[in-house]
Amino acid sequence: MAQQTGIIYPQTNKTDVTDNYHGTIVADPYRWLEDDNSPETKAWVKAQNEVTNAYLAKIPFHGAVKKRLEELWNYPKIGTPFKKGDYYYFFKNDGLQNQAVLYRQQSLTAAPEVFIDPNKFSDAGTVALGSLSFSKDAKHVAYQIAKAGSDWQQAFVMDVESKQLLKDSIDWIKFSNISWRKDGFYYSRYDKPTEENKLSKKNEFHKVYYHRLGTSQDQDELIYQDKEHPLRNLGVDVTEDERFLILHETEGTSGNQLSYWDLQDPAQKEFKLLVKGFESEPNVIDNDGDKLLLLTNEGAPNYKVELVDPKNPSSRKLIIPEQQEVLKEVNTGGKRLFAMYLKDASSRVAQYTYDGKLERQIALPGIGTAAGFGAAARDKELFYSFTSFVAPATIYRYDIATGKSSLFAKTEVKFRQEDYETKQVFFTSKDGTKVPVFLSYRKGIQLNGQNPVLLYGYGGFNIPMTPGFSVSNLFFMEQGGIYAVVSLRGGNEYGEAWHKAGMLEKKQNVFDDFISAAEFLVKSKYTSPSKLAIRGGSNGGLLVGACMTQRPDLFKVALPAVGVMDMLRFQNFTIGWAWVTEYGTSAKAEQFPYLYKYSPLHNLKAGTQYPATLITTADHDDRVVPAHSFKFAAALQAANTGTNPTLIRIETQAGHGAGKPTSKLIEEAADIWSFTMYNLGMSFK
Repeated sequence: MAQQTGIIYPQTNKTDVTDNYHGTIVADPYRWLEDDNSPETKAWVKAQNEVTNAYLAKIPFHGAVKKRLEELWNYPKIGTPFKKGDYYYFFKNDGLQNQAVLYRQQSLTAAPEVFIDPNKFSDAGTVALGSLSFSKDAKHVAYQIAKAGSDWQQAFVMDVESKQLLKDSIDWIKFSNISWRKDGFYYSRYDKPTEENKLSKKNEFHKVYYHRLGTSQDQDELIYQDKEHPLRNLGVDVTEDERFLILHETEGTSGNQLSYWDLQDPAQKEFKLLVKGFESEPNVIDNDGDKLLLLTNEGAPNYKVELVDPKNPSSRKLIIPEQQEVLKEVNTGGKRLFAMYLKDASSRVAQYTYDGKLERQIALPGIGTAAGFGAAARDKELFYSFTSFVAPATIYRYDIATGKSSLFAKTEVKFRQEDYETKQVFFTSKDGTKVPVFLSYRKGIQLNGQNPVLLYGYGGFNIPMTPGFSVSNLFFMEQGGIYAVVSLRGGNEYGEAWHKAGMLEKKQNVFDDFISAAEFLVKSKYTSPSKLAIRGGSNGGLLVGACMTQRPDLFKVALPAVGVMDMLRFQNFTIGWAWVTEYGTSAKAEQFPYLYKYSPLHNLKAGTQYPATLITTADHDDRVVPAHSFKFAAALQAANTGTNPTLIRIETQAGHGAGKPTSKLIEEAADIWSFTMYNLGMSFK
């Protein structure tokens, strides 16, 4: 058994399992940990958690960290209001409630009433409210719930006026919206899995159904399936006027195929192709009469908006041309288009008419992230939020006709906002690419190389890292740390070209960007390797795993969360096959070499001193199955030398992250920050 600084790690058995990848023999001695239902795996999880908990319990300021996090967390959090029928709806968490409560009020000055309280779904707060969708007449709402963080969802229907549940109940929904039409709605689901494999089995044969109110699920009408392509995800949207059905088909996390059904055309009896997949990212924004407004990056890496005649899809009129900044999304409200741009990962918003006339650039408070800007076609106002790394969300009421924003709700957190600041700086990556990083900290830091830094990144799946407030990160800044967020290639901060520069065979660019960011912060005297921690989740967990194996000397602490660590087998579990468009697959001879070269699990080298590592995962994570983290932890404990601890924290009754109750969020944050501060040589202030 390995022993470091008094830690005796559980014995992890090795088995003689190998695979032949195109002539390369690869050992997989911890394959048995992929079976999360086996008694051996459950015993291993229990033993690992006991070691980790014992280590954390000995950190002298762990209790003080948790107490301060609870104080910071305990403030009212209000979501952006939206109007449906006669009511305004908004989410609010009073402070430490496990789940935010959905309220409604008949006017903006009327007393709010509870509409849905997810805290009553379960005693421990581990059942979360997922997406919800109101019928077009706002008389019914369908909402989804998720248990213990799983991606599996169950849907219920409520009468809006009486708040009484109907008998309708829909099971085995996954990766699906709910879209109403007339007296029912469309949704997507998989066939019922077995109890044993529901959290790990590959998800295949997605199907779209229509459910009519008052009927049982076994009477639902099958609307669309594709028996020839089991690995496609499907979904149907209904335009606001209920004229068009829009069918989305994806083969992975990149690329979309669109089909349409014009319900006013009696001759059309099925979906017809609108945009062939899967080389671009088209999405229908809305219809304008018998034409469709399309957001697309076809021939425009930064996206544009076109008007398309569905009966002649090649006939297109340019509505909003491609700009220098990436057009991230387009929302609608008051029969206007709200174009949401990113400029160096910060929000810009412009208001257009449906025929493409620019009415105004909307003035925002500064560098940060705007969200919202959605309403019904008949509405004359909408609401949006604005947040930054050092400012919690502020909600504004916006008059669509005049463009005037007025303060609606300001969040009060127990800290002095004026004591903190954010700046964005640029560094040069390994291949000469200029990359931005946001640095947030308490004012007055000294560039002496001694500041603790938490470097965070994601770098993938077209997802941008934009400014956002977190009391957990504020705590680290309060303790004297610098919170650094890098806009890595692989995201869409600079459009599809930026995304493609960090995917498939170019994935190493993402790791080079992150490593270059760390080197820049050291060279610029913000910090030093002994004061530098790295953190990321999911694809960001892969990022941390790859960088700590490539440059173990550069970081003192590594915090990979729910990471993709086995790049040779990820496609075998749940929805992992959908990531092949982003990563590639070991099944292809031309893609195997680069995956094998950076796969965190396969690049740990015995006799290396790795950073102090706290791996985090959860038993109900059916997005990135916990086997990734289990196998990586076992291999890391076997390979590591020196005095840095290598621990794994396995949450129970939790999943990939969405819907996690506040109590568990605080416990996890207390463990992570205590571990980080202790290993960076920090003391609690």
